[in-house]
Amino acid sequence: MQHDILIKKLLLTHDPDGRRLDSETMLLAVGNIMFHTSTIIGAFNLYSASFQKNDITEIETIGCSEPGGFIITKIGKVLCRCSGEGDINSRIINLFDLIGKYSWDAKVVLVLAAFAVRYGEFWQLKQLYRGNALAALISNIKQLPNNLKPLKLQIKALSLLVKTMMDVAMCIIKFEYLPLQHVEPGNDIFLVRDTKSRIYEAAYWITRSCLACFSQVMDFTAKKHDQVYSDSAIIAAWELSSLAYRLSGICCNLRRQVDLCHKELERNLYDRLLDLAREENIDNQKTLTLFFPSKNYLPLKDCSTEVKLRGSELKNKTVLLLISKPQLLNPIDIYLLVQQTCDHPLNERLRESYKIVWIPLPSSDTWTEAEESSFNFMSDSLPWNAVRKPRLLSSAVVKYIREQWNYKDEPIMVALDSKGKVTNYNALDMINIWGAQAYPFSASKEEELWQDQNLTMQLLLDGINPLLAYWVEQGKNICLYGSENLVWIQQFNDKITEIKRAGLQLETIYVGNSQSGENVKQIMARGGEKSLSDPLSFTNVQHFWVRLETMRRSKLRLGKTPSSDHVLAELSTLLDMDDREEGWAVIGCGGSSSTDILRLQGMQVMEFLRKCSEWRENITNLGLHGALRNFLDPHFVEGSCNHSYFVSSRENERPSQGTVMCQVCKRPMKNFVVYQP
Repeated sequence: MQHDILIKKLLLTHDPDGRRLDSETMLLAVGNIMFHTSTIIGAFNLYSASFQKNDITEIETIGCSEPGGFIITKIGKVLCRCSGEGDINSRIINLFDLIGKYSWDAKVVLVLAAFAVRYGEFWQLKQLYRGNALAALISNIKQLPNNLKPLKLQIKALSLLVKTMMDVAMCIIKFEYLPLQHVEPGNDIFLVRDTKSRIYEAAYWITRSCLACFSQVMDFTAKKHDQVYSDSAIIAAWELSSLAYRLSGICCNLRRQVDLCHKELERNLYDRLLDLAREENIDNQKTLTLFFPSKNYLPLKDCSTEVKLRGSELKNKTVLLLISKPQLLNPIDIYLLVQQTCDHPLNERLRESYKIVWIPLPSSDTWTEAEESSFNFMSDSLPWNAVRKPRLLSSAVVKYIREQWNYKDEPIMVALDSKGKVTNYNALDMINIWGAQAYPFSASKEEELWQDQNLTMQLLLDGINPLLAYWVEQGKNICLYGSENLVWIQQFNDKITEIKRAGLQLETIYVGNSQSGENVKQIMARGGEKSLSDPLSFTNVQHFWVRLETMRRSKLRLGKTPSSDHVLAELSTLLDMDDREEGWAVIGCGGSSSTDILRLQGMQVMEFLRKCSEWRENITNLGLHGALRNFLDPHFVEGSCNHSYFVSSRENERPSQGTVMCQVCKRPMKNFVVYQP
């Protein structure tokens, strides 16, 4: 009964105002201090391995006007005053009055931190005592005992108690991080209520144990030399061990309760995520809240400015969820994605209409140190938003992404409309192809962009290099060529140079092949491939092939096949030309709609170059494309295609959407609609 009254008094001091402390990191800092202070307790360094910060006062606080170090100092002063005589429960209530505005996890961690600071100071003086005159002087003024071996049992009991307190505190932190807003009426409410009552009790005993520890450390400075060898150390060790035993029992029960809450809440959250597809919402806030619970912390951040964000910042916007490993993408893929979003000409007009949020997921159920480091580095370097603490993502959310969105550790970009509905399960390829032009990034928009899209130089070269864009816009004749055979490349360039001197206007671009690696890089470095106007760097070459592969994936995902889609067939042929000894060339005319493109391979390339005189005279009348077609196919007829091909309107008889090639003249056919009465 008396204990229940005490807990009620503690609850009266609890008046949280929304301030948030990074309790987990603070707890790791406590472990780093406690378990690195002395070789006597070196076996207890369980919490310090993953802790990165060196200054406990730098740990993040949100919604609090006073820095973390200031409140820790105030708690330390209260602990010092409370370590004397008097009713211990009254002292605990006084301490809880001071930290009443914080959540329960923050309360216990701040009290532990205040004790750790004092204990760390004590051990630092003792460790520096022999080699530092200032430390020795301070130690003598404080009258610290010179020989601590007789206190070994007491210090070991104190370390065991601190570790037990940290285990209990970690249980409280895990509970506070649970998405409690998803509690369902019924058994869930009673389960959570029961767990909270255990947390109140745990917070009381952690605080009481900290007072006992603080009092004993204070006694270290007051003990006379002969008192160190008395039975007082044994009595003190017994007191600490008793508290550790009690807290150990509390920890076991609390851990079991928290695990039950976690499983039940995760099940509820997963069910609610499944219901999203069937619900109609007025905006995207319900969806974003399920993915990024905003209770007590700011779940997102602007990577470029480090500003912390709430999900409400994305209200009424199209949201692109970029999901990947913490390593994100390789450099060329990142370069392409940044260029097609942030650097795209339309981005200035659309940048407030959509936002990209990076969600990194580890390869396993737990984060490794390497993944943590990779995320920290990448999230400070990207121009998008990101989940600020991806380790806090609910396991139900991760499960939903993997199972319902079919995430298999390869990057995907899920598009949510302004109401939070999924409109595209992977918009990554369409964004890499069309950039902001693909807004609002839905699957229907992707099909629309491909509709009637022919193979043009603009499609192949768009966004790779400003000079290429200029050539395409001006309608210049362009020749892409590739090989890893240096002799073939030199012969090709010699012939092209000869043809250009004869007056042919042709811009040549070396692009290696789809496996552009060190060989292509070395060829470019030696300049053996250099033509009169070759504007591409090795990065541009990689960009070119990534674009082609992206386009092929997009086509395949939409259900196209090379046999029924001319663009896909040509893309596949280009990407599959990996014969290192055989060169190839693609010759076409610039312009936004020009489909005058020819692909030559192997000996065919050199043959048309050697016989330049035979087809060059036809350029005036037929154009470059017509002259080449006439040379390669004597039956080729220049001019518009006059052939007809009727396509049934019945869905099961209609070929898949895409360009239809004329079976007679092998040219793309225009689409017309014929109505039959």
